[in-house]
Amino acid sequence: MAFNYHKESFDRIPEEKRNKILKAAINEFAEHGFDGANINYIAERAGISIGSMYTYFSSKEDLYLTTIHLGVETLKTVLEEIICSQGDLFNKIEKIIKAIQSYSRSNADLTKLYNEMATENHSELVWKIVSDMEGLTAKLYSSLIEQAQREGKIRQDADAKLFAFFLDNLFMLLQFSYSCEYYKERFKMFVDQDIFDKDDLVVEQLMKFIKGAFFWNNQ
Repeated sequence: MAFNYHKESFDRIPEEKRNKILKAAINEFAEHGFDGANINYIAERAGISIGSMYTYFSSKEDLYLTTIHLGVETLKTVLEEIICSQGDLFNKIEKIIKAIQSYSRSNADLTKLYNEMATENHSELVWKIVSDMEGLTAKLYSSLIEQAQREGKIRQDADAKLFAFFLDNLFMLLQFSYSCEYYKERFKMFVDQDIFDKDDLVVEQLMKFIKGAFFWNNQ
């Protein structure tokens, strides 16, 4: 499904300038949410006039939707590359966990923006964009689980759709635990203050937890 919420003039400016505007917007929306974000401040941080901003976007909502679309497409690209890679269900799950650790740190504001979208009330339009990605991940995870079941590699009594939902919830919370302050503090409280220096341990233990759910006996 194609989404485009900016004016054609935005496509005609240099990529560096586009990225600067989007980076300023992502930072502001991630920090203050849609209602609290100030489009004048975004323009100032991007180094353009507010008049120029409105030649690229009709409203603050259109700028917000453009940043959401960018965040969703970035996440989809990372996920699709892993899903299309070689390996079985558990190889891909491990790659996703490692990608979450890396991506959530290098794209902290985009992850915060996703958290902001997931926890606040938004328009039906925002949900349509986000659900586009949620629908994709739901199908990808359940199809991977069903394939592993056909190959006899995991338990047969698992409901693929429900297990896909549980898996996605684990990934979502892990993502927030590496980027959002509340979840980061919670992560440290549950485990240890230096948990963010122990990525390999997190991967190892989470894989044990997930495999325990997919096998009859913990392995």
